[in-house]
Amino acid sequence: MTGDTALIISTTLLWTLVLVLAAAVLALARQIGVLHARIAPVGALALPHGPAVGDPSPHLVLEALDGRALEIGAPTGDGRSILIFFLSPTCPVCRELLPALRSLRRAESARLEIVLASDGLAEDHAAYVQSQDLASFPYVVSTALGLAFRVPRLPWAVLLDPAGRVRSKGLVNTREHLESLLEADERGLATLQDWVAVAAANGELP
Repeated sequence: MTGDTALIISTTLLWTLVLVLAAAVLALARQIGVLHARIAPVGALALPHGPAVGDPSPHLVLEALDGRALEIGAPTGDGRSILIFFLSPTCPVCRELLPALRSLRRAESARLEIVLASDGLAEDHAAYVQSQDLASFPYVVSTALGLAFRVPRLPWAVLLDPAGRVRSKGLVNTREHLESLLEADERGLATLQDWVAVAAANGELP
């Protein structure tokens, strides 16, 4: 076998191997796409606690840490919805979601007000507001508010429409969970889990 013949054979084998690897990569990419299409959207975990979706919100008149008056459960004068985000200064997941709340507030300011809520000592929360730069948010320290919505764990969020009705609610551990509350409301459902159930029943999911 001459040197030229060996070179041709080795080059041919290498190109064959490259083509086989390329085909394998394309097959894997296609499979990943199929799996991605089959993954249903994951929303905030809704638990059977507190007022049900569609019910009027409990009515409370509260005072925020900065002294401003805040009324929960009444029609909003500006036509915006209210997202109540229950948090705690000692909750690490709550702290991780603060940038997402700031971003959501900027993006949805025309139709949404975000209210931060917790309980405990006002002094502790005042320090938390300062350390986390939360002064622009209405921040309420109220045990009655948490009890009214029967908040089971943190971080928990409740979306109220402009008429004061509960539109969606749930445990929110990620930005996607947070945004899913708005998504569920836009779809006219209580939670994204409900959308998945309806879509599966209608054969709309792969």
